[in-house]
This record gives sequence, structure tokens and C-alpha cells, in this order.
Amino acid sequence: MQRSGLSCPGCGSSNIVNDDLYCHVQLVCVDCGTVVSEGSLADDPVGGSDVSYSRSTAVTKIPCQNLKKGLSRVKEMCRVIRVRRNIEDLALSYFQQAYEHENFIRVNLTKKEVLAGCCVLVSCRQMNWPITIGTISCLLNADPALVGGVYRDLLKILKLEALTVGIIEVLEAHCQEYKINSDQVPEELAEDCTVLTKRAKALVELAADSWIVTGRKPLPMLMAATYLAWQSLKPNKHRLKFSLDKFCRLAKVQKSQSAMTRITELKEVLCKLGREIPWVRETVTPDSVIRLVGDILENRFALLRRALRNHEDSLQAENFLNPPNETASSKPQECDQLTENPPAEDRGHQSQESESNWGKRVLFAPPCVINRKRRRTEQPELIVTGDEEISDSEIDSYIRSPQEVRDLVQAEKMLVSSDKV
Repeated sequence: MQRSGLSCPGCGSSNIVNDDLYCHVQLVCVDCGTVVSEGSLADDPVGGSDVSYSRSTAVTKIPCQNLKKGLSRVKEMCRVIRVRRNIEDLALSYFQQAYEHENFIRVNLTKKEVLAGCCVLVSCRQMNWPITIGTISCLLNADPALVGGVYRDLLKILKLEALTVGIIEVLEAHCQEYKINSDQVPEELAEDCTVLTKRAKALVELAADSWIVTGRKPLPMLMAATYLAWQSLKPNKHRLKFSLDKFCRLAKVQKSQSAMTRITELKEVLCKLGREIPWVRETVTPDSVIRLVGDILENRFALLRRALRNHEDSLQAENFLNPPNETASSKPQECDQLTENPPAEDRGHQSQESESNWGKRVLFAPPCVINRKRRRTEQPELIVTGDEEISDSEIDSYIRSPQEVRDLVQAEKMLVSSDKV
């Protein structure tokens, strides 16, 4: 930049320009190269004001690529589940706060992607938008256990509080994911979302009354209820032939692994109640009970009471015909007690096991009681002192047979002859 009003003391030329050399500002004559004026760090800069070093070198921090990808991932999930704009903004804010935290800044990319889903999950729950961890896991194609762990860490680190969501609250949003409207599938397979939700809700309530929901993940239970509701609303030959796999492909949803087990359990409950309908004469089976679902749900409270009462009556009649054998324990013990009667510890264990597994004696019970896992019993440590009694069978095992005696004598002779050689 040419400076006006200055002349070179060497040649008299006015062609003077600024020549910046690192932090020094110099005025140099273009014609002869003479330095007209040389600035210094202590002097005022030529043509400017004082600027601090931190201000002159400060650069706006640019977000890293992983942070940008995480924020875009949050936006994508919010668009997929169609949440409100305030929920999306809240999820973006939570992700930016959590990403810079020391617990998440150095984790792998998979965990950072799960963190984006957890921020969407906690934002939805705080805004009373029903969504489950299973839904987030399906969107991310991630392990539900990993999603649950990151979600718990997120709440702890940011000190957040989220509302718990019941299975009934997420049912309506779950049914909307099934693409089975009249404009998407053939007419004989189409079903209205509102009617489907109402029937599926009644099935879930019946499952809750019969302990099927207890301790179970919500997503397989919702899928089982939706599938049975869809079949029972119009139980024609087209729908009854549809398996769960074909139904999921038709509705364009991902099949849950445990949904088939929940369907089997729901059909068992429906069969127990269907046998109590007075006007049903034929045998109720898991295949034929689908046609009776409407009648069962309409009268489910009366059928539940009747089924429980009939089950109690049958138990009382069975106990009357086969009373417990109380005289067996009063008989005198035989001499050979060790071989005929079990030890007292085994008898106590058997009685305790029969008393604790009460789920097999009632009509409806929690699954953890019906299919109770057998607990491991700690074996007492065996202490050998050398003074233990030896049984006759063990003593016989120490006595050599005649054949063994002959083999031993022959082996000793062969050893002696080999030594002489």
C-alpha cells in the first residue's frame, strides 16, 4: 500500500509502501529500497491501534466432524419419529452438552451414535412423547443393553429426570408404524389404525391381568398384541394364514425375536377364557380361538372370575379325592435307612421346592414363577481327616481278585529275570 506525504531521504521519491516483515511494520522506498521508517514492538503500529496478542490470534473453534455427524443424526431420528420442533431443539442441546463431557468425548463412534439416540429418547420422555428404548435401538440397529447403559449414564452426567412410560401409552404410536392402511395393502388385509389400536389395547390389558406383561420387554408384547388384534378384527382365511413373518413384511416393520413367544402365551390365556364361554360348544384350540377374541375381550372380567372359580373348585375336588399321605412320615424307620429313605436335607429341599413353585398350581401366575429357574445349592466343603468309616463296597474295591493276583506275580517274575540279565 502506497503511503502519501512521505519522501525517500535517499532518492527523494514519493513511492513509499508498507512492507510487513512478521510482526514489524516497515516503510520502504520502491525505487531505491531504502527503509524510510522501521517500526518496533515497543512503538505504536503504523496506521493502526494497539491489539492484544490473544485477540489477534484468537480463532473461532470449529466443530469436529463427529459432532456434526452426531447433530445430523439427532435431526434424522427426530424426523423419522415425527416429533415436535421443541423436542428436536432440546435433543440437539443435550447432545452438544454431553458430547463435550469427559465421559463421552473419548468413546468409540458406536457409543457416540447411541448417545445421539439417547438424547432423543430423554427429550421425548421429558416432553411426554411416548417412546421406548426398543424403538431407539431399532432406529440405530444397536444392542438394547448398550442403549440402556448410555441412557443411564446420560441422565447421571447431565443430572436429568425423565418420566417413565407405560406400555399402554406407547401403543398408539407403535400401531401407527404398521403400514396396513387401505391405500397401502389390499382391502382384505387393510385395517384402520384407530380400530387396531383399540383392539390391541384390550389385548394388552388382558395380558397385564394374566401376568404376561410382568418383567417383560414392551416391544415384543406390543407386536404380539397388534398381530392378534389384526387377525381377530377380520378373521378371514387370508389373515389367518398370515404368519408373523409375513405380517411384519406386509406392514414394513422389523420383527421382534420374542414376539412369537408372547403370541403363544396370549393364545394360552385366550384359550383358558374361551373355554368358559357358555355358548361355545366346540373345543377351543390356539388356532380357533382367534375367532372368539371379540367375545372374550367384551366379557373378559366375567370370564376371568369364572375361570378362577372353576380352577379353585377343581383343585378342591382333586385334594378331596387324593388327600396328602400324612401317615408315611409316621412309620418307623427301617434299618437300612441310607438306601431306602432319602436324607433329611434332601427331603427338606424337595418340600421347599414344591412349596416355592406355587405358580404351577394357580391358573394365572407371573412367568418367573411358572418357569422358575432352579437355584444352585452350594455344596458343603469336604473335609477329610482320615478317621472316616470305610464302607464294605469300598473295601471290596481294594481287595485284588484271583486274576489280578496271578497277573501281579507274573509281572514280578518278569522284573526279576530282566534284572539278572
